[in-house]
Amino acid sequence: MSSRPGLVLMVVSVLCTAQTPSLPHADFRYRLVAAAIERTHHTVRYVSTYVRIPYPGGDVPSDTGVCTDEIIRAYRTVGVDLQKEVHEDMLRNFGLYPNKRRWLLAHPDSNIDHRRVPNLMVFFQRKGESLPVSGRAEDFAPGDLVTWDLGGGVPHIGIVVDQKARWSGRYMIVHNIGEGPKMEDVLFNWKITGHYRYFGP
Repeated sequence: MSSRPGLVLMVVSVLCTAQTPSLPHADFRYRLVAAAIERTHHTVRYVSTYVRIPYPGGDVPSDTGVCTDEIIRAYRTVGVDLQKEVHEDMLRNFGLYPNKRRWLLAHPDSNIDHRRVPNLMVFFQRKGESLPVSGRAEDFAPGDLVTWDLGGGVPHIGIVVDQKARWSGRYMIVHNIGEGPKMEDVLFNWKITGHYRYFGP
């Protein structure tokens, strides 16, 4: 009889461990989330004009940008250059991206391709992990990338961070929808069109 409590504790421990697995790439997620949150301390004007930038490692002026630029800057902080990664994949697989049919482009353009949400959606699906679109907040983890349709086919992208909203208990999103990078409880504010994880090349 004396061994039964120990056995019960062991079984409970195993069940708890199985129900709360550690997330893969935990260190990368932590650094990416920290980089995204740090972006909320920057003043950025929403400017969507075409800008010629260096390659690789190019960026638009630091006080300007759109939603994709916040994703690009967060990843660059942790050593991943999305400008380079997207451009190289598009050079080899241009037909898989929507540039030709959406913007009537005949070849990749390293100045702008990585700054377009539809291109990032294709890239993250190809090179990362594409997860089912869900209406359950618990299906979204810190470091995940989410895309939305704001209405009328206008795309948007943000990153899930590890800070939770007080009233909903949901993980918040770092994004720039026009007022610079913000951390807000907006996961279900618009129609979700994509859910991705990308930990670099």
